[in-house]
Amino acid sequence: MNIRDLTSFQVIVKEQSITRASKLLYMTPQGLSKIVKNLETELNCQLLVRTAIGIELTESGRCLSEYADKITADYGELRNEILHIQQRSHGVVDLLSAYGILRLVTPECIIAFREKYPDIEFHYREYPDRQVENLFREREGNVAFSIADFEEGLYDVTELETFPVKLLVHESHPLSNREAVTIEDLRYEPLYIESSQFKIHDMITDRCRSAGFEPNIIFETSGFSLCHKMVKANRGISVTVDFVFDDMKEKGMRLIPFADGKYEWKMCMITRKGEKPGEAVELFVQHVKEWIQSIREGSITR
Repeated sequence: MNIRDLTSFQVIVKEQSITRASKLLYMTPQGLSKIVKNLETELNCQLLVRTAIGIELTESGRCLSEYADKITADYGELRNEILHIQQRSHGVVDLLSAYGILRLVTPECIIAFREKYPDIEFHYREYPDRQVENLFREREGNVAFSIADFEEGLYDVTELETFPVKLLVHESHPLSNREAVTIEDLRYEPLYIESSQFKIHDMITDRCRSAGFEPNIIFETSGFSLCHKMVKANRGISVTVDFVFDDMKEKGMRLIPFADGKYEWKMCMITRKGEKPGEAVELFVQHVKEWIQSIREGSITR
């Protein structure tokens, strides 16, 4: 019995079918049946009962399934812990970044770090901000860029920059003549917005619900670009922040601030609280802090 065998058994249990499981695992049904047979021989029990519509677990099969979940979860944590030990020892920066933040930090920041520290192995991956935090909580990566707020006590947080979230409308929209808006102005308006994997989604929907209405969400997407495209076509409204708006450079669009409270998109860099991240990550954190300060001072142009 090995981890791969247990993982294969878990897929069979989830799919309730050896045939469907074999397709997901890129194996033949015969090969997967052999794994089950070997497990049954090793444990001296019957694990599955084949029926006309699939498979059913025996009592022994249910017992193995419960233990397999624990064993594979523990094995995953073990692999991550060893990976972090290796990263600290060998000089690795494994960055998880929420979409949009590299627009602020700029790719040049990453390029400059790689050039300055060529012996440090550097990796980065981009995801929606909630997914970044879920992965980081599960011990993926060793430093992350994401959007506040964070669960208290989990991270050491460096604030990079904060931008007000504003309403994005086409210049022909009735709201475009307003100096400021409130959340009430979104009532009934067709809204294009990032999905619930992004904190900006919950910020807007929660405010709408507090005002007593459900937002009229036409479409949810995985980034700002499609929202800008739909507003440019005057299909509806959206929300965004200044630096993304400036990057898009779309004519005929207006950004209007909210006047009924704080609507903030706070970009942060996080490491795990109570965990020494290693010299490579410490150098990267310092590099990013200095880079952002240079942008603020104007010596680096974003």
